[in-house]
Amino acid sequence: MLVLRHENAVLRRQLSGPVRYEPADRVWFAALSSLIPRHRWAQVFPVTPATLLTWHRRLIAHKWDYSERRSKPGRPPTASTVKALVLRLAKENPRWGCRRIQGELVRLGHPVSSTTV
Repeated sequence: MLVLRHENAVLRRQLSGPVRYEPADRVWFAALSSLIPRHRWAQVFPVTPATLLTWHRRLIAHKWDYSERRSKPGRPPTASTVKALVLRLAKENPRWGCRRIQGELVRLGHPVSSTTV
C-alpha cells in the first residue's frame, strides 16, 4: 500500500512527460522493497527487479561509505580561547618553554601538544 501511495504521489507531480524518479523516490522504493517478498516485486513495483536491486545497492553503499568519519587531513584548528591562554602564559612567564606551558595547559584541562604551543 505504501509503495502504491508513493508511486501515485510521484505520478501526480509529473503529469506531463515521462516518469522520472528522483533520488528520494528511489530510496523510498528501495527501503520498501524489504517489506515485500521478492517474487512479488514485478507485480508491485513500477520498475524491474534489477533496477530496484541496483537502487538498494546504492542505498546500502551510501550508508556504509564512512564519509562522515573522513575529515580534512592535518591537525585540527586550535580554539581561540586556548590560543589566547597560551599567549598570556608566555607573556607572563617569559622563562617558560613550550613544554612547561603545555604541561600547565594539560593541568588546566586543555590537552594540546607542545608543538601546538
